[in-house]
Amino acid sequence: MALAASCSGTVGLCPLLLLLFLPALAAGPAGMLQPRDTPSRERKELGGLWSFRADLSPGRDAGFAQRWYRQPLRQTGPVIDMPVPASFNDITQDPSLENYIGWVWYEKEVLLPPRWLQGDPAPRVVLRFGSAHYYSIVWVNGVQVVEHEGGHLPFEADISSVVQGSPGVLCRITVALNNTLSPHTLPPGSIQYMADKSRYPRNYFVQNTKFDFFNYAGIHRPVVLYTTPAAYIDDITVTTTSSDTVAMVQYQVSVVGSTANSLSLSLRDQEGKVVAAGDGPVGELKVLNPNLWWPYLMHENPGYLYSLEVKMQAQVGRVLLEDVYTLPVGIRTVHVTSTQFLINGRPFYFHGVNKHEDADIRGKGLDWPLIVKDFNLLRWLGANSFRTSHYPYAEEIMDLCDAYGIVVIDESPGVGIKLPESFGNKSLQHHLAVMEELVRRDKNRPSVVMWSVANEPASELPPAAHYFKTVIAHTKALDPSRPVTFVTDANYALDHGAPYVDVICVNSYLSWYHDPGHLEVIPLQLTAQFENWYKTYQKPIIQSEYGADSVPGLHSDPPMMFSEEYQQAMLREYHAVFDKKRKEYVIGELIWNFADFMTNQGTTRVLGNKKGIFTRQRQPKAAAFVLRDRYWKIANESSCLPPVITSHSLFL
Repeated sequence: MALAASCSGTVGLCPLLLLLFLPALAAGPAGMLQPRDTPSRERKELGGLWSFRADLSPGRDAGFAQRWYRQPLRQTGPVIDMPVPASFNDITQDPSLENYIGWVWYEKEVLLPPRWLQGDPAPRVVLRFGSAHYYSIVWVNGVQVVEHEGGHLPFEADISSVVQGSPGVLCRITVALNNTLSPHTLPPGSIQYMADKSRYPRNYFVQNTKFDFFNYAGIHRPVVLYTTPAAYIDDITVTTTSSDTVAMVQYQVSVVGSTANSLSLSLRDQEGKVVAAGDGPVGELKVLNPNLWWPYLMHENPGYLYSLEVKMQAQVGRVLLEDVYTLPVGIRTVHVTSTQFLINGRPFYFHGVNKHEDADIRGKGLDWPLIVKDFNLLRWLGANSFRTSHYPYAEEIMDLCDAYGIVVIDESPGVGIKLPESFGNKSLQHHLAVMEELVRRDKNRPSVVMWSVANEPASELPPAAHYFKTVIAHTKALDPSRPVTFVTDANYALDHGAPYVDVICVNSYLSWYHDPGHLEVIPLQLTAQFENWYKTYQKPIIQSEYGADSVPGLHSDPPMMFSEEYQQAMLREYHAVFDKKRKEYVIGELIWNFADFMTNQGTTRVLGNKKGIFTRQRQPKAAAFVLRDRYWKIANESSCLPPVITSHSLFL
């Protein structure tokens, strides 16, 4: 649905809608450790109901012109309650809010514990957002503290100087949030103005995107206040190497606020026993007879995590401060050959899914019951992996991947990069910054075995060569320990980005978008797809997407498109080819999609994309049982466990 705006033009971007972009953003902090309660740190979660107001002025600029951040939001005009975390789109009965484009405003008033505001030196108080889509400006008590571009990664601000010195006073947090996408955002989009006044209201516009999921907006992940000492542990980087009898845990710790008097590290196993210790900001820990981190169904004890406790003492004035942070650590290695993907030296076959952060009512908002249900379904399915299509997922989801042994291809929001201008330097610099944020957040996660920098870009365009060569090289420089890929749907002979990836990830929808209804073409075309890619690049291949829409309860025999039977039949045709090629160089298959999800309205979408093997409400379609039988069979073939694993075993 389009909305009115005060900007003129035919096709372009309204400066007011385009986030009031400032010329440059302040550099982010060096570290972005996930907030945890420790002996020296406290957290206060700010989830619940926030005050909310959409800026319905013609230019969407009334909030800035009238400085809504200078006073309680309720004093600026009508406000409603809005849950956080959640997307705002589906919460109300207002269709204009469901499809709203522009600035919305959130506000929360909180009372901080007095101990956070006093002391010499007083603790450092930090305000952190898990994510907010897409562009955020944040004020505390009317003072701007941070702004951030990007809708899927955390950002934070040290608000100590704003809140300290006023104990007992409410802390008012105000957020201006804009969901407008431009050719240079990630994901990209464009605003199109409809100039024909005989068909459209004055200044009518639509937000165009080149991706197939709904552009939900809001504060999607938890907002927390947390404290650290004035001198604190800012960042920790861990990499691991191992053999059967010994592992080395290399670490690097950075400290801010003072030179550390002492820095000690202790690695504990799951029973709390110290298995290795060290000191200093850089070093390595030697672990004898390590418990390696193994994927689900690859070991009887998957997802084994040690705890790395880092303690810092620093002299600040006359006070000796101590900071403690505990980081989960999984010991595992990743290596790619021309035909295999190796985890801890053993061949790993991805039998998994693509997902979305998507559900009824809350949209992309973090929801614990849904998260736990999804992991239970993944394990019921026998899935050992997923790709974070098409953006980084919440840290809470990634925590469970680490703990359960679910392998992750961690993808950036680089989806829908189709326009030539989206390959220019402005887009490239932002993409590099996003990869820095993503690697900074997830670099220590054992579940993350590969970075994906994009999904289905127009990589057949000549500028894609320099673009992806640069993004992939930058990502490898940030993290030399993991392979890097992007997901392509381009022709193997025309793809300018493929030479730079470590693993070929290819999407194809044979007998759906191509030769619709003709299942008989799949064996020939899919075999040719694999052989052409491998002959050209001599790199292992993952079928990163394949699938068909099915409307739950719609049946047809012989199978016809959109029936549950057609979805089953397509899967079986693909699987027959997979079984031949996984003996050679195909190293994985990821179904599209785990569950039905919402999209923009269109003539090919009936309340969203129906390619899920589960409904949006997480009920299985017939295809789920086809995939379950297959995945458990593959797990039994490749597992080192006794062959007692069956699809009926209770693993949950």
